[in-house]
Amino acid sequence: MSKPSRPFNAPFDVDALWGLDRIAAPSLSPDGAQAVAAVTRYSMETNQAQSSLWLFSTLGGAPRRLTEAGDKDGQPQWSPRGDLIAFTARREQGGSKDEEAQLYVIAPDGGEARRVGRVPTGVDAFKWFPDGRRIAFVSWVWPDRKAAAQADALKEFKARKETACVTEEALYRYWDHHIPQGRVPHLHVMDVATGKARDLFEGSAWELERAEPDATCFDISPDGRRIAFAFDPAAEKRLDNRYALAEIDVRTRRGQTLLQDADWDFSVPRYSQSGAHLAFLASHQALGHNQPDRLAVLDQRGNWAVFSDDWDHEVAAPLQWTDDDQAVLFAAEERGRRHLWRFALGDRRAEALFEGGHVGSFAQAGGITVINHDGMQHPPQLSVLDGAAAQRIETLNDDRLAAHRFGRHEEVTITGARGDAVQMWLTYPPGFDAKAKKKWPVMHVIHGGPHTAFGDSWHWRWNHQVFAAQGYVVASVNYHGSSSFGHEFLDSITGHWGEYELQDVEAGTDWLLQQRWVDKTRIVATGGSYGGYMVAWMNGHVKPGRYQAYVCHAGCYDWQAMYADDAYAWHRKELGAAYWDDPARVSAQSPHTFARHFKTPTLVIHGALDYRVPDAQGLAYYNTLKSLGVPARLVWFPDENHWVLKARNSRLWYGEFFGWLARHAPPRR
Repeated sequence: MSKPSRPFNAPFDVDALWGLDRIAAPSLSPDGAQAVAAVTRYSMETNQAQSSLWLFSTLGGAPRRLTEAGDKDGQPQWSPRGDLIAFTARREQGGSKDEEAQLYVIAPDGGEARRVGRVPTGVDAFKWFPDGRRIAFVSWVWPDRKAAAQADALKEFKARKETACVTEEALYRYWDHHIPQGRVPHLHVMDVATGKARDLFEGSAWELERAEPDATCFDISPDGRRIAFAFDPAAEKRLDNRYALAEIDVRTRRGQTLLQDADWDFSVPRYSQSGAHLAFLASHQALGHNQPDRLAVLDQRGNWAVFSDDWDHEVAAPLQWTDDDQAVLFAAEERGRRHLWRFALGDRRAEALFEGGHVGSFAQAGGITVINHDGMQHPPQLSVLDGAAAQRIETLNDDRLAAHRFGRHEEVTITGARGDAVQMWLTYPPGFDAKAKKKWPVMHVIHGGPHTAFGDSWHWRWNHQVFAAQGYVVASVNYHGSSSFGHEFLDSITGHWGEYELQDVEAGTDWLLQQRWVDKTRIVATGGSYGGYMVAWMNGHVKPGRYQAYVCHAGCYDWQAMYADDAYAWHRKELGAAYWDDPARVSAQSPHTFARHFKTPTLVIHGALDYRVPDAQGLAYYNTLKSLGVPARLVWFPDENHWVLKARNSRLWYGEFFGWLARHAPPRR
């Protein structure tokens, strides 16, 4: 249990935020008695992070730290036999230091972790075989080289003196990293006892998805003889391609396509307990690019069906069959919350097993279900489900959190665009009293996406409690286009971005201005990514003076120039046209078109490693504001991506954020 480092009732600030332990996804022992999860701790002094493995009893008892030696021990997975826990790490062992992440195993009762084998190209995601003797994993390899030549290929690549990225691929970078040049992700199998590994895809055209393939993109059959996986059948790999499902025989390495349909995108295969069926996600892309992922099932005769088509929710990975193969567990959003669901296949009915807040991940084994869940009032924590209730199995952050006061939160419903009901979350400052005479400033926090949602969840980068602790009432509108309110609501903004979203945010402001506790002279709007787009859009469309200041983090500014991003293939689908076919339509949805109306002071923040919204977007917006004589300030990080992930940079981010707002809408009077 942690010890409070500050006096009680201290403000919850950026230092307190980064002083919390961050608990990752759990994995359960076969009997369900223990869970293992990676816990990350940050040091503001060293500006470094350390991740280690912790054991948590589901039956009661104090958590126990399992690994000490590594800096970034992650992705722990309990073996089916319960004798080992596998994880990925970069360590030095036996006089040899890992250049790439490798597989390690450790006994749950402790001792020294053992490197399983040496994979020159490193180990990404992995899964245990049901026999507990082998592990399937992903590694990026040169497809024209045999396994024995991969080490030399990597050495040659690292020894090169040139730094250019040279490609003819349509997909060559993703979020904050370049796709490894000349390499593709292959499935491998490693023997845990000997460390010997073989590439299942060697000499074939098979490969996994190139956009961060994880452990949900493949699954191992219960008899260990087959592996199902999702793949892109197109010759040119693109982010918006439609995927198919395939299966490979582990012994012979012969693969076959299981399911392919030009109208559908298939992903996340998961074998049933008997191995007779394969659950997966299916999105009917021929009906539109924003079609949700539905739960579907394939049988051994090649017949498949979508089961959740009448349930207007998007199903999220991972999928897990119940022991009787009659239902599938998964997480899905509903009205700004994320629940754990049990979907009964027989009557096609979804039942919420646990209601968030926000269920970030879950694990089930031995009749026990453990969830990692969070909310606006608390960071991620681990609990065991007991009926619909959740019993905590750790208190890692409790003492630290007890040193602070938190503001309460609530949701209200406003009438937005088209006369639709729109959700708005409010987070109040500690000590807020609506009946008192004091008037409070308001901070809009506009979410990105646009097809995501702000909900009852804990945000490590845009933390509502840190914002509220400064004295602001924090308002988060789930505008048209947001997820978790049905497909029609999500897709309603296609082809005319900015229109309904602005009406919804403005409706939120109108509602707030009617509250006696709101200071009309201290209202600000902030947002990141698409939220940054929205505040730039507001600067050109809202009468100056309604908002005293804007903060634009990683905001989209010019849709034509945004073709430099990694997701350019979706622009014409979302905007309704490509800029070369209908420049007027695209321009009408672009904030830069309305620059002559910019008047409101704006803080612009951007990272140079942002490939989703390239930093030229933020720089162009800032330069435009300066050219127009609008008060503006730029915070540009040469070593950050779409987010701000380093502790010291985050401290600076919050300092600049609050400093800018205090100049134009001070939180306290």
